[in-house]
Amino acid sequence: ELGWISKVYVNRPAVVRHAEQIKKWKTVKGNWQAAWLLKAVTCIDLTTLSGDDTPSNVRRLCFKAKHPIREDLLKALDMHDKGITVGAVCVYPARVSDAVNTLKAAGCNIPVASVAAGFPSGQTPLETKLAEIKLAVEYGAREIDIVISRSLVLTGQWEGLYEEIRLCRAACGEAHMKTILATGELGSLANVYKASMIAMMAGSDFIKTSTGKEVENATFPVGVVMMRAIKEYYWQTGYKVVGFKPAGGIRTAKDAITWLMLVKEELGVEWLTPELFRLGASSLLGDIEQQIFYHVTGSYALQHELAMA
Repeated sequence: ELGWISKVYVNRPAVVRHAEQIKKWKTVKGNWQAAWLLKAVTCIDLTTLSGDDTPSNVRRLCFKAKHPIREDLLKALDMHDKGITVGAVCVYPARVSDAVNTLKAAGCNIPVASVAAGFPSGQTPLETKLAEIKLAVEYGAREIDIVISRSLVLTGQWEGLYEEIRLCRAACGEAHMKTILATGELGSLANVYKASMIAMMAGSDFIKTSTGKEVENATFPVGVVMMRAIKEYYWQTGYKVVGFKPAGGIRTAKDAITWLMLVKEELGVEWLTPELFRLGASSLLGDIEQQIFYHVTGSYALQHELAMA
């Protein structure tokens, strides 16, 4: 719907002003904080995307994904029998088999997500992107995080962007597709809104802020714009199953709660599930577990008392 895209206008000062207000929101305390943090854990895509990833550190990550919070802490909160795990384990395509085999051996049904389509730059030929997606699915990935070609946005090639995402969606088959917009490199909030709309029109199951490799990653102004796009897409089409994933720079428990509160404010409680909301993070889980440890014991854990993520 190019006519729809051409009418997009974003009031940047209003968005920025709203984002500043978000930073001042009071956080929850006590048992409410613990509950929100456990909700955040179930929405984390526990991620390792390093050049030195090996089968052993992927296996360690998978163990942490299945046991994100120490069992004794969960028992103290009476949550030990609720099956709390992270939302997914996210790795490069070459490490998908390691993650799938480890989780299968552990009797765990956590999905494995794989980045693909020329991650993180998107500067690879379309044929290569599609082949990478198909290989990741073949290796066992149930979720694919693709990255768009930013040049198509910056030059206004909306039909080209739609076609690229549509072909990636077809290559994913039964796997869920998260479309990374790399918002820090799109030039304007209007482009963020338009790219969000195009991604949803082309069949994305999620729209995601960033690769985590850009200079600017998940920010509240971008989050507001993307969530408003999801809301408008739902109003216009009645299609209510597009999820949102902020990623990059989300490191503290307070950050996680603020993003949860923003999703609740903009999209509603029904979006606060792993099916419609994910947090892309590699170090966030450690701080959440530290805060839960403090809530239960009244003191902060020493480094050796919490398992590494």
